[in-house]
Amino acid sequence: MLSIRPISDLRNHFSEVEKEVSSKNKPIIFTTNGRASMVTMSFDKFSKMAHLDYIEHALDEADAYAESHTENLTHKDVFSKINAKVNG
Repeated sequence: MLSIRPISDLRNHFSEVEKEVSSKNKPIIFTTNGRASMVTMSFDKFSKMAHLDYIEHALDEADAYAESHTENLTHKDVFSKINAKVNG
């Protein structure tokens, strides 16, 4: 269930908000004048979300590359190229 709180709770009940964010590992939506204005979440949750976004972006780049290039490589070819770059 979403946790929605007025923005004043961030100032008036910061330690309670911090405990809620870290213990439930769910974001809290803060409102100003009845409208959503910001979201806070634990750093662990943010890191996972950012990492998933990075992976999704990398896969999108790989798909775009595959569509624009007709060359097909075997896994051995790919790893040989990677090893050559890594090992000099």
